[in-house]
Amino acid sequence: MDADGMTAGRIVITGASGFTGKHACSYFAAQGYEVVAAVRRPGTAALHGGGEVREAVCDLSSPVQVSRLLEGERPDMLLHLAGLNSVSGSWEDPLRYMGINVMSTLYLLDALQRAGSGSCRVLVIGSMLGFRLSDGAPPQPPHPYSLSKTLQTLSARAWGTLFRLPVMIAQPSNLIGPGLSNGICGLIGAYVVRVERGLHEPAFRLSSTTEVRDFVDVRDAVRAYELILRSGTPGAVYPIGSGRLRTLGEVAGRFEALAATPIGWRIGSQADTPLVSLAPQPQPETGREAARPPSSGTVPVSPVDPAPMRSLGWQPVIPFEQSAEEILAFFRNGCL
Repeated sequence: MDADGMTAGRIVITGASGFTGKHACSYFAAQGYEVVAAVRRPGTAALHGGGEVREAVCDLSSPVQVSRLLEGERPDMLLHLAGLNSVSGSWEDPLRYMGINVMSTLYLLDALQRAGSGSCRVLVIGSMLGFRLSDGAPPQPPHPYSLSKTLQTLSARAWGTLFRLPVMIAQPSNLIGPGLSNGICGLIGAYVVRVERGLHEPAFRLSSTTEVRDFVDVRDAVRAYELILRSGTPGAVYPIGSGRLRTLGEVAGRFEALAATPIGWRIGSQADTPLVSLAPQPQPETGREAARPPSSGTVPVSPVDPAPMRSLGWQPVIPFEQSAEEILAFFRNGCL
């Protein structure tokens, strides 16, 4: 509730049963919003923390169900988190990725317009794994997932322009924090806790120790989403990240330092690579690894541009070390 005892507005959150969705529902409910959690299966929008959330079952691949949802709710804001995000899965079923990531987004935007909710502020969550389009050059996406997210962003921004909808795009880096996540930190956290419990686990395999990524806590990202929804410029794209690149070796080393038992890792794709221990590694002074050709199927990584989010008054406040500790605490509390 605000100072006058009114709600902060009604927000529909898609993908509410996912890692980010649960954090988003908890956060917006705690801020006084009337939260409608759009889920495919009832009873799946459990919260991280308190707050009241009302579920609405909706298959976003059905334009009829999407229209029914938005005509009935008439939200003030729409946070579109739902989508498919597995690179390997996109190779297995590329058309499904196009349908879910692109068409479901357009179904939502079209339903808002047809329901007379053209003033509803919309934030579509894109991806930093999209690729750049160059005039005159053939598109060169590294994988179908990248193509689907690039088309999602282009379509959403174009739809907003065509039909005068206040649509904005967020492009978060790798989100980490407590909760069930298929991100690398979530996978490492679960692995470490299984080893601590004495379970016989195959050693965790890292693609390399030098590959770099930007990590930001999911709770910081959700705060950023609210700022964009409230104050962002329609049509704008907002990168969200810590602004610092960490090597996978540094990441694994941090979890190893927090583990209650020795942890072994395998590096690379060869089956016979030896087990190694990874001590925490200092970050290069440049904040990024030395220039080298990207491996096949990857998008070159660069530090996140903080300027667009700083213009809204946002900066991350949860350090990586705290996120790692809370990831382990989540799994140690029986959430494997």
